[in-house]
Amino acid sequence: MTQQTGGQIAQRRDDADSAEAAGGGGGRPRRRRLLPWKHKRDLTAVQLRRRKLVTRSALGVCVLCAGTVGWSVGQALTYPGKDSNMARLAEWARDHELGFVVNKLEDVQYNMHPPKVGGTLSADALARMKATAPATTAGAAPKGAPAAAPAAPVIPLRAPMRPLVTPGLPGEGVFRTLSSAHGQPIVQGTYVRPDGDHTSYEAAVAWISGKHARFQLHPGFREPGGTFSVPPTIPKGQRTGLVATWNGGFRVTDGGSRGGFYLNGQTAGDLRDGAASEVFYKDGSIRIGVWGRDVHMTKDVVGVRQCLELMVDGGRVVPDIGDDSKWGVTDQSKMFVERSGVGVTAQGDIIMVVGQALSARTLAELMQRAGAVRAMPLDMNRAWPSFMSYDGSKDPSNPKPTNILDFEDPPDRYYVQATRDFVAVYAR
Repeated sequence: MTQQTGGQIAQRRDDADSAEAAGGGGGRPRRRRLLPWKHKRDLTAVQLRRRKLVTRSALGVCVLCAGTVGWSVGQALTYPGKDSNMARLAEWARDHELGFVVNKLEDVQYNMHPPKVGGTLSADALARMKATAPATTAGAAPKGAPAAAPAAPVIPLRAPMRPLVTPGLPGEGVFRTLSSAHGQPIVQGTYVRPDGDHTSYEAAVAWISGKHARFQLHPGFREPGGTFSVPPTIPKGQRTGLVATWNGGFRVTDGGSRGGFYLNGQTAGDLRDGAASEVFYKDGSIRIGVWGRDVHMTKDVVGVRQCLELMVDGGRVVPDIGDDSKWGVTDQSKMFVERSGVGVTAQGDIIMVVGQALSARTLAELMQRAGAVRAMPLDMNRAWPSFMSYDGSKDPSNPKPTNILDFEDPPDRYYVQATRDFVAVYAR
């Protein structure tokens, strides 16, 4: 009998498999192995060298890809600023066309841990709501110096805002001074519960005098990125008179804001007619409205920040406020999450709202109830909404920041390089 080699036996097995796959032999058809794996002892020298080359090449590609991704993620986790690691990873994913994954994970997280219904505010929140904050002074005189006479007319504290939940809690809706200048309370704020269901959460409402403040748009070094004449921070030497800051809107670079960003002659994205817009002027004033209708590009415009569409128009909440296509991806407009928005009163004063559990509708209703005749959304989710007031009584050149509500980032987030654009407010 002729002795057969291992290779001949393997070849006969392959031939048998092929015959069975074709239905031969009366047996049950078997799935053909398109790429049968052979032990290296059954390979010729040429085949063995080829396998080693392919294996090493594939391994090299995997190592290179893993190293590239690791380096990229490492860069995202170490860039300047005070963003949390979760925010940095989410931004990295959106930068690499993985925004749909981030959105899906946010949806899953929300469904697994929806906001609590009912309950009461925490002890800290109740104390904050009841407290009457002392007036703070931007650019106050040093201790021992004679106090300057307040400028006339004195700005009164705003009338209490009617709470959305009945009965109201002690201090709910009552305005108090957050920042003052020249003896005038030019930044005031209050706290309310956002609706009758989410009674263990709070929203903060801030009011800023349009006549006694000037407004400055700042870029973020990553959003919108690029090189602007205004820095992505409030550096030392430029903080005197600072009384407030607030966050920008949805991202411009990935189209999320459905609008553009303009600052001192340089544009990121495209300014879109119909978009809700914050518009900044040479004299330090600000207007909020529909681009192409209420506000336009003129020689006096120095900055424009667009984000989605107006939520409040003509003093009324817009009728399609529940339209998901306008206020977020999938069902995000209906989610009760951290949100922020900004509006303007009929007198030209600014209303700013940040909240812990707001839908698009409840955010709009809060801004409208606070007196806004036109108002727009800004950003959402824990990493981005913010409103800070500043106390310059101890150090006028470096006023102390305070978060109106605690979110993810510390109150001095704009004293360092800011990832995203923001607005700074100074006393006139």
